[in-house]
Amino acid sequence: MGQKIEPVSSQRKPNRLLAEERRREIVSVLGRHGRITVEEVAKRFGVSAVTARSDLDALSASGALVRSHGGGIKPLLATPEHPLKVREGMHHEEKVRIAKAAVALIQPLQTICLCSGSTSAELALQLRQSCPPNITVIAYTLNIAQILADTAKLSLIMLGGFLRHPSTAFVGPHAEHMISSLHADHCFMSTVGLDSHIGLTTLDIMEAQLNCRMIESSAQVTVLADSSKFGHRSLSLIHDLSGIHRVITDDRAPSRDVETLRSKGIDVVVA
Repeated sequence: MGQKIEPVSSQRKPNRLLAEERRREIVSVLGRHGRITVEEVAKRFGVSAVTARSDLDALSASGALVRSHGGGIKPLLATPEHPLKVREGMHHEEKVRIAKAAVALIQPLQTICLCSGSTSAELALQLRQSCPPNITVIAYTLNIAQILADTAKLSLIMLGGFLRHPSTAFVGPHAEHMISSLHADHCFMSTVGLDSHIGLTTLDIMEAQLNCRMIESSAQVTVLADSSKFGHRSLSLIHDLSGIHRVITDDRAPSRDVETLRSKGIDVVVA
């Protein structure tokens, strides 16, 4: 009898284990830094770019990361959505300061977009008290409509669609089509999450799509985000940072994130 030959599966087992260990370490790096590139994987583990891409593809298929151009990022995490009334009481003082700073940017005769969210609602309340003359507001939430419906010196345009009860927002293709036919001088965008590398995120896919159309329809975009929003990633990406001109936040915003935003040419106002 000749020498017994080990099955192919047994011969390959050590290589499989090595790949699994390498991929676990990649996930660990993602947990610490939020992203990793093909080049970093190749250099860190001494493997080829082809092997590095294969590792990232395998981790993407398992849901451990999201593939991006040239690498991978941590998955966007869903967060329970608090009712609007609850959110209005969270970080309230900071939201009031942010809203007052936002109102100071609005000029007479301008058209502005207001998205959903408790900070946008606070901005609407500030507009009731001190509204620049003859502005037009484009909105899509019931609570903002109720705040501004009888406000003098402004015109209100409401987008229509499917009602989302948690945010009282009208969303969907009808709302997206309508905003695509309009133009605004300034969009004031609230967000569930602001990541200085990924961009703006929110909890609902349809609302994210509508918010993206609002950004694209506006000459200027100002993000209203208290410090709790920084470094947070929610389910659905609204937009990367390329279309953002300004962020208004409070004095507890992480200095590292503030500097990252400024290095990208985004004006950061601390209210």
